[in-house]
Amino acid sequence: MSKPLSGKVALVTGASSGIGEATAFELARAGATVALAARRADRLAGLVARIEEIGGKALALAGDMTVEAEAIKAVEDTVAQLGRIDILINSAGVMQAGGIEGIDLDEYRRVFDINVFATVYCSAAAVPHMLKQGVGDIINITSLAGRKGGPETNAYSASKHAANSLTDAMRQELGNRNIRVAILMPGATSTEVGDSISNPNWRKAIQAHVSKEGAVQPSEIGETIVFMLAMPRHVNISEISIRPTIDTTA
Repeated sequence: MSKPLSGKVALVTGASSGIGEATAFELARAGATVALAARRADRLAGLVARIEEIGGKALALAGDMTVEAEAIKAVEDTVAQLGRIDILINSAGVMQAGGIEGIDLDEYRRVFDINVFATVYCSAAAVPHMLKQGVGDIINITSLAGRKGGPETNAYSASKHAANSLTDAMRQELGNRNIRVAILMPGATSTEVGDSISNPNWRKAIQAHVSKEGAVQPSEIGETIVFMLAMPRHVNISEISIRPTIDTTA
């Protein structure tokens, strides 16, 4: 396999499962040294072992990216231990159900903390290093829910709309200084995203949605990210949507 990312250092948040885990593995397969950030240290240790089995190099950085100090530490530890940060993949995310009627504000805030503010914290910490290096890539994993709303996806859709706007504004701010910023919006992808939903009916619906026949696999999202990163520096694939072929609405 060619290794288009050889010599690059990447930090992936949400790396303990789903898209983040698969992306970290695909980046390592493409030659990058990968720092892995997430709360579940045991899962990160398992991913480090898998990456090392294929001859790659990975660093586990257990922490909660919704805590500003811990997000900054993940970036600073990446630079301190691996020498630089070329790639930041903001993949940490969560979904909850509910509309404005009977809203659970603590849940709403938690969704925004993970889906928006964790991205802000990590990006703000990484950008100065990338500017000093004169090069960098930031890819934010959002969702097709960021293009539409729904009565049961109030907080989630709103957070992903915000993440999309944030990302495009960052692209415009940083693009002329050789930092590429991109939005990746997955549709139905086989992950654990539904497992933490507190509403049992919506949890069951989302679990069925992401496990249906033909759903996109996390590794396929990771392969797409490698493709985006391997493009010539003057090419910024600034926005990409990935849907299952069999369901054009997903």
